[in-house]
Amino acid sequence: MAKGMLVDLTKCMGCRGCQVACKEWNQLPAEQTTWQGSYENPPQLNWNTYTKVRFVEGQNNGNFFWRFIKTQCMHCKEPACVSACPVGALYKTPEGATAYNESKCIGCRYCMLACPFQVPKYEWHKAIPTIKKCTFCADRVAVGKKTACSQTCPSAALDFGEYDDILKKAEDKIAKNPNKYIKHIYGKEEVGGTSWLYISSVPFDKLGFNTTLPNKPLPHYTWQALSKIPFVVGGLAVALTGFWFICNRRDEVQKGKE
Repeated sequence: MAKGMLVDLTKCMGCRGCQVACKEWNQLPAEQTTWQGSYENPPQLNWNTYTKVRFVEGQNNGNFFWRFIKTQCMHCKEPACVSACPVGALYKTPEGATAYNESKCIGCRYCMLACPFQVPKYEWHKAIPTIKKCTFCADRVAVGKKTACSQTCPSAALDFGEYDDILKKAEDKIAKNPNKYIKHIYGKEEVGGTSWLYISSVPFDKLGFNTTLPNKPLPHYTWQALSKIPFVVGGLAVALTGFWFICNRRDEVQKGKE
């Protein structure tokens, strides 16, 4: 069955144990960074950083807040990146991961343009580059293990399990603690649903989440556009044929007069 991850943003303490565990399991190199005036490090996701903990501070209803937010591939149920890939390098696993076969990749980077969360990153420094992103620890999950990040999280901010169970936990937490959590599970409906679900005490738009995404899976919009192509092409062909007939008839009439 498909797996899911619940991220309780009220519990994350910014230890970045998930970042370290991710790099260790995926054998990703460290990178040298500089102080950016924030508790974030590194500054963004890239080819050797599959997950990153963002730091956000602000005000909500006049109250100051600060939150740590784990970011990574959301592993959409119907990923735009998969539908955009012309060679099938990206695909879904039975466990719900959006996986990647780099041997098929042709470097078109359509997946980078299609992703509503700006997740896939390119290996710009390599002569033969590929796309890199969170794998949802598909290799671990396939043999019954938890993801490396959830296995490491000391504050239980990450809860991994069967998707239906994870969703039920999120709904129960909100129902039992209406004064603690806002009544919204980010990822439940956005772009048709994602494997990663977030609950929070602060509105998601104040935490840097994209709250303008449609609930309909993005590939459906692509299909709506593509499905019209035959009719457009057919209509254009009919119009051009009619235009040719009119022009040809006009020339014949002109020759007859001459």
